[in-house]
Amino acid sequence: MRLLVIEDDKKIASLIMKGFKQAGFAVDLATDGETGLDLALTEPYDVCIVDIMLPKIDGLSIIQQMRQSGKNTPVIILSAKHSVDDRVKGLHIGSDDYLTKPFSFTELLARVQALLRRATKTPETTKITVDDLTIDLLTREVYWKDSKIDLQPREFSLLEYLMRNSGRVLSKTMIMEHVWDYSFDPQTNVVDVLVCRLRKKLEEASDKQIIHTIRGVGYVLKPDK
Repeated sequence: MRLLVIEDDKKIASLIMKGFKQAGFAVDLATDGETGLDLALTEPYDVCIVDIMLPKIDGLSIIQQMRQSGKNTPVIILSAKHSVDDRVKGLHIGSDDYLTKPFSFTELLARVQALLRRATKTPETTKITVDDLTIDLLTREVYWKDSKIDLQPREFSLLEYLMRNSGRVLSKTMIMEHVWDYSFDPQTNVVDVLVCRLRKKLEEASDKQIIHTIRGVGYVLKPDK
């Protein structure tokens, strides 16, 4: 899944970026409101994490302009401000959640995962199951029935995206936009390589084809019966 972090505090930004990348997310960072708003309006993000106090454009204005332009990307506000009025204002202009500083990364990760479940209409659970394939979003473990499948972070991210969209054909562009950050070179064949690697691991564990190639279109997760 792909996140946008708009935060000008280098220490906090580094913590967030490192944590989400280790969790298998693709993460873009903007250190001022102007750049953050431009990315939020032009790139397809699954969740935006926005600080309120920013250079050039403040966080509340960013969210306001996102909503006015029709962007419904879930937003979590980060702020050192603790007053109820600030939280209420943030929620009224269109944010989906609010976290005050200092915060634990574990809580931020849990809130992002909750927003992703809501946005994709996945039941409120820490696990996603398709057929006999299950992924645990907290432990980041993958099982086919009782057999554990060891995946690299990027493989897990791809599988999560495919499972959240089970039965839906996803183009290479869609996969690139959700599994890699905006600096990714679309001319490479890394999507095909990653899908091939993931498919092999799943087929070895399940003895059936789970990821199907739709020629000229993309890929779909749909286990054979």
